[in-house]
Amino acid sequence: MTDLPVSLRVLKGKRPGLFRRLSLVFLSLLFILISSAQKVRHSTYEDSLPAAKVDSLIKAQHSPRKAAIRSAIIPGWGQAYNKKYWKVPIVWAALGITAKIFVTNLHTYQDARFAYTAKYKASLPPPDRDSTDYFKIKPEYVPVDPEAIRAFRNQYRQYVDYAAVFFVIFWGLNVVDAAVDAHLTAFDISPDLTLQLKPSYNPLAKAAGVSFVFNFKH
Repeated sequence: MTDLPVSLRVLKGKRPGLFRRLSLVFLSLLFILISSAQKVRHSTYEDSLPAAKVDSLIKAQHSPRKAAIRSAIIPGWGQAYNKKYWKVPIVWAALGITAKIFVTNLHTYQDARFAYTAKYKASLPPPDRDSTDYFKIKPEYVPVDPEAIRAFRNQYRQYVDYAAVFFVIFWGLNVVDAAVDAHLTAFDISPDLTLQLKPSYNPLAKAAGVSFVFNFKH
């Protein structure tokens, strides 16, 4: 049995590194999307209104449903709707890289499938032998044993599936991020909100502890 040629071995060797990079892209995107900064309001008019009314006004002007639908239709549209423009190229890059990997793996799978089918037909005994497609095989597959090509084909079939799954996950994250960002638009982070740690003592239980104290200033 002929071993895989150097060109195919190089391709096979690149796959683990490629999917490690894809996993890193996935984790980086996930971290960036869920750790986005919250909006801090500085409007004098808003500050003069009750907090509940401010929140209702912002929510009325900014719909999580609209943000989610926009991102579901066109990735990044919901982020632009949330005015998180810096996220748009990240979303496009994640989906673009995944789509490129999917297309590359699909083409490699199709080439390997064609080579295996052509070699199989050419190896059949007469009168079933058909060598028509044998001469259309790419040069790197010609010296390779059909069984090795079949294994290579099956491996790339899995890579195609993985790339498709990552693409769907990235698309879903894009929608979730847009909806969550829109929900948090009215969430106020300001110096008026403070958290303090204070030592405490319970005379009934005769035990010391630590208490968390939230201060809301108006």
